[in-house]
Amino acid sequence: MPASFLGAPAQTKYMIESYNAGPRWCYRVRRASDTRLANLLGALSTGLTDGVHEATSTAAQLDEVAATALIALLDFSPRGSVRTLSQVIGLTHSGTVRLVDRLVSAGYVARTPGRDARSRSPILTATGATVARRVRSARERAIARHLATLSNNERASLTRLCESLVSAVTKQRLEQRNAGLMPAGGALCRMCDFAACGRDKGTCPAAEAAAPHVRAG
Repeated sequence: MPASFLGAPAQTKYMIESYNAGPRWCYRVRRASDTRLANLLGALSTGLTDGVHEATSTAAQLDEVAATALIALLDFSPRGSVRTLSQVIGLTHSGTVRLVDRLVSAGYVARTPGRDARSRSPILTATGATVARRVRSARERAIARHLATLSNNERASLTRLCESLVSAVTKQRLEQRNAGLMPAGGALCRMCDFAACGRDKGTCPAAEAAAPHVRAG
């Protein structure tokens, strides 16, 4: 994330503290095999993240934060407030205001009346929606190309493992939010294609893991 979008140094500290908040989120490696597995997952996530950032920034001709905001405005926050968008993409409110200004100037976003007279909701223009879908497709291709060598059985196994891990990560991030800490980066599903994940069909592991918390709230 570019430093210009992080706001004051305190924001950087805030994001870091959310991952070092206390023993509840500390995990000790219990087996020697976990050390290698953790390292492999770390390398994989780094490689995938680098590829996604490059692909989405190139497709949007914008930096990665702006590209993320465009995707988030498709499904995650199509008619939310600037405050909601800031929480979704993990920026300060002032940083999100400046980002929306840039996207409005580019013709990708328009401001519409919000829930009250003082608020405005950023929504995608027709051009912005087209660019956002192109960026989301670029994200999908950047990840999917690494699946080409896997067999159908391997893909099925990987799907089940990813569902389990996404569910576990979602629960961990919800614990952070319940403790008053914003997870670094914003919402876990900020760049997701809700239709592809089957959120409306009840097959999204993140939505299913969060459902009890939403009902309780």
